[in-house]
Amino acid sequence: MTAVDALLLALGAVAVGSAVLVVATRHLVRAGLYLVVCLGALAGMYLVLSAELVAWVQVLIYVGAVVVLLLFAVMLTRAPIGASDDLDRPGWPAALIGGGVGLGLAALLVDAYRWTKVELPDAGTAERIGEQVFGSWVLPFEVLSVLLLSALVGAIVLSRPDIGSSAPKTRDGAGQERGATR
Repeated sequence: MTAVDALLLALGAVAVGSAVLVVATRHLVRAGLYLVVCLGALAGMYLVLSAELVAWVQVLIYVGAVVVLLLFAVMLTRAPIGASDDLDRPGWPAALIGGGVGLGLAALLVDAYRWTKVELPDAGTAERIGEQVFGSWVLPFEVLSVLLLSALVGAIVLSRPDIGSSAPKTRDGAGQERGATR
């Protein structure tokens, strides 16, 4: 076993352990932070496999944007952060379905590759990836950015009761505009 193998195994163990904690924790903010650890371990695995561009995209897009968007959505909507007794359900159906799906995927993988070595194609360059992203994939890239922006604006509108309310505005003695109280 080489040092690269040992590093991949260690990062894989961190990724799997933190992924289990994401699902198992009852605190939403902690689940988001465990997700950061899991995605960071995946980025480390990409670095070990010498896929630097994919590793930085993983860090920038997933760790930097998606997790921050998740945490902002939780904070702006004032959702319950801690454990909630009214949302508790038995875990055995989820474990049964998850185990069945995992075994099915493992059987599919073994059947597809039959433990053979797969020849890798030539390594891609940043220039070729850039041509693809900013050539034929530029429209989906921009649509996704508009979708993320609208989700953020929607979270802000949901979190602020004074935005979008139809309460008439009145002026107080100092000339300040205030919403009518009910």
